[in-house]
Amino acid sequence: MTTQPLSDAVREPLPLADVNLADLDNFTDGVTPWRMFHTLRHEDPVHWQPEEAPNSGFWSVTRHADIARVDRDAETFTSTRFVNLEEVDDDQIKKRASILELDGVRHRAMRSLIQRQFGASVINSYTDFLRGLTATTLDAALAKGTFDFVKEVSADFPINVLARLLDVPPEDNQQLIDWGNRIIGNTDPDYADVLLGSEESEKYRDLPFRSPASLEVFAYGRELARQRRGGNGTDLVSQLVNGTPRDGVPLSGQDFDNYFLLLVVAGNETTRHTITHSMLALLQHPEQLARLQEDPSLIPGAVEEFLRWASPVYHFRRTATRDVELGGKQVKEGDKVVMWFASGNRDEEVFGNPYDFDVARQNNDHVTFGKGSPHLCLGNLLARTEIRIMFEELIPRLAGIRLVGDVPRVRSNFVNGIKRLPVEVTLA
Repeated sequence: MTTQPLSDAVREPLPLADVNLADLDNFTDGVTPWRMFHTLRHEDPVHWQPEEAPNSGFWSVTRHADIARVDRDAETFTSTRFVNLEEVDDDQIKKRASILELDGVRHRAMRSLIQRQFGASVINSYTDFLRGLTATTLDAALAKGTFDFVKEVSADFPINVLARLLDVPPEDNQQLIDWGNRIIGNTDPDYADVLLGSEESEKYRDLPFRSPASLEVFAYGRELARQRRGGNGTDLVSQLVNGTPRDGVPLSGQDFDNYFLLLVVAGNETTRHTITHSMLALLQHPEQLARLQEDPSLIPGAVEEFLRWASPVYHFRRTATRDVELGGKQVKEGDKVVMWFASGNRDEEVFGNPYDFDVARQNNDHVTFGKGSPHLCLGNLLARTEIRIMFEELIPRLAGIRLVGDVPRVRSNFVNGIKRLPVEVTLA
């Protein structure tokens, strides 16, 4: 039921010729991605990865330093040609672009609309609420004894936080989770309404992630916008519909649609997967769980190791705006350049014993939220706070916890997700 330790797995050489980061089936066993990244960092850290038509291939950037260079240089490596591997035309960009697909003044202006809501003073004011919400989630889950940790804990908690930020009723939570699964899981047959790359997906080419679920999210968000427009609410929807970006250009209806959809997806998926991966890591490294039980003061620092280890988003893409040398390779204007954050988080040049899960790791310079980037994750402090409080509340309650079933992965090279984590607990 458990996989072999990553440190053992990556010692089994994977020939460079067998590396294929475009093959989604390589991302379903929890081991092969790390073997591929290991080979690339050591043998070809800026590697040309062919793709099947209609895509044209991309440069895989797998070392920490190169990832940081690409991420902070938006002039040379732009987000405006899209941040996923799908290649889109100008008309699709016009219809689908969110804040993720903007650079420069407009990007900063769009961030400014809700940036304060994710600042330290606001997030710190949520501490009591988050602790109470965590207790409610854990009370319900742990009483079951045997349960799916994903469904009962790591999906339940962040979606309740998101519902609070959007000011929507808790009874909508399952719908929000479902939308996130269907949209982000657009390459997994268990989740997707229409698989990305299928002939049917052409019908939805102008929608985010080519997902028909996007239409449902748009409709839900527009109704919230109608209710909140002209009001004085402090929730994220009110901030979007009643605020004006710093550049003075108001949001269009399409801007709102895409911004709202991003909040629904990003506000749930990444924290959920980080909590799940962290729990799995503690199950597979019981000595590390014991350290946290013996010394809870380690938990805030352990959060950074959780984020490094989990790497909930495998990659983000940029596009070269000019010919440029990168890692000894000649990248051409228009080439896709893909930052594999998950690989950067295992770079031996930065992390001693990177395949060791160490809750007391020091100087944890992970790239999970971006590195020196104008696109640094807006919700990084909220995510850190949610994860910290979850494990501060969970760990003291556990006398024992064990894995009691298989751990299926999301079929995706974008989100590093776990579908189910069946556990049995004994309470302290």
